[in-house]
Amino acid sequence: MLSRTADHLFWMARYTERAENTARMLDANYQMSLLPQSDEYAELGWRAMLSISELSGVYAAAHQGMKSHDVIEFMSRDLANPSSIVSCLRAARENARAVRGSITTELWETLNTTWLDCQRLLLDGILERDPYEFFEWVKFRSHLSRGVQLGTMVKDDAFYFMRLGTFIERADNTARILDVKFEMLEQRADTSAQSLDYYHWAAVLRSVSGFEVYRKVYRDVITPERVAGLLILNGDWPRSLAASMTEVGQIVERVTNGRSEATSRLAAQLSAELRSARVGDILAGGLHAYLVDFLARVNDLASRVSRDFLVPIAAETEAGAATQSQSQTRAAA
Repeated sequence: MLSRTADHLFWMARYTERAENTARMLDANYQMSLLPQSDEYAELGWRAMLSISELSGVYAAAHQGMKSHDVIEFMSRDLANPSSIVSCLRAARENARAVRGSITTELWETLNTTWLDCQRLLLDGILERDPYEFFEWVKFRSHLSRGVQLGTMVKDDAFYFMRLGTFIERADNTARILDVKFEMLEQRADTSAQSLDYYHWAAVLRSVSGFEVYRKVYRDVITPERVAGLLILNGDWPRSLAASMTEVGQIVERVTNGRSEATSRLAAQLSAELRSARVGDILAGGLHAYLVDFLARVNDLASRVSRDFLVPIAAETEAGAATQSQSQTRAAA
């Protein structure tokens, strides 16, 4: 497969997954904002939302204060924000259009219709009327595109590069959600917010479709340790780090070429470490340090994938706008 074609397919899938993840985070924060709580704690939630995507600096440059309406607008339809839902859906559609001959008609129509309907819904005022309805719609359209992909695509290189983009993006996002939410609990000063712990972790689980799974696995009270165990190590749950990296490792092995030996080795190493890790050891060594190291290694893996299989210059251009402010914010932190 041509590197440029693989590059478009990879980023098409990443942007689709990113739009869904952004909708999930906004939905969780919106639901939390409706609960009785102090203004400080509510604001902390929205700051954490921006911190997950490392867009705090970009937001602060354009907005005064931390109002829920402004954050939802910024993360939903602000085209100046390359990680907003609208920006991601547009980028996914444009990447799909560039490789129209490499995907099925059904998949192209799904992505194109998603982009067109998104504009119509926003013009109709769905964000002002019912943000929850819009977030659910975005999640549904992402599910639909993956279902169409699985149901109509031949399992060739095109299919595998789409799956590779999906699971690298998913692993990155799950790690960020977990890291920021744990840090948010440690930083809060409002001791009365302790009573919101259950709702906090329930919102975290729902943001990754893990609430019902948690109940099925543990059948007990929600604790931060078990949430971390589910999101990091449960290989049977498709949104965990372990499951995502297992998929990445298998896909990289399938598309390997003469210069990707180090990339395959790194993917296999990450997957093996997650399969053998214990949540107690992770927490004892510091969850934040563990997740920061994991994110660095996943970003390194994504860079290696770009170098070995894709179009490095094009990949950097696609990712640059979304990661420039992220890198500066993380470096400052």
